[in-house]
Amino acid sequence: QVQLVESGGGLVQPGGSLRLSCAASGFTFSNYAMAWYRQAPGKERELVARISRFGAGTNYADSVKGRFTISRHNAKNTVYLQMNSLKPEDTAVYYCSPDGPNMDHWGKGTLVTVSS
Repeated sequence: QVQLVESGGGLVQPGGSLRLSCAASGFTFSNYAMAWYRQAPGKERELVARISRFGAGTNYADSVKGRFTISRHNAKNTVYLQMNSLKPEDTAVYYCSPDGPNMDHWGKGTLVTVSS
């Protein structure tokens, strides 16, 4: 019943910005930390950012620190990823997922392509 729907991806030039959204359902959203991951072609899935249940704590991969911001709106069951100063190496399919036991659920992801 868990459903995760990522959106907001697209084609953007280097230096541009995108905001990704993840709409969640089928579980008590505020009981779980949420995370964004990405996977580029031929590479392993990478943790990009994580946010605690009520947003007090966040963590970022070194490669995106200072450029990306994760946030959440619990009343809307939605987590966001604001991406600024995008680089070609940010090109990947981006996924969101709850963090917890028996919560290995993934949506279809949203593709971000950074290219000039």
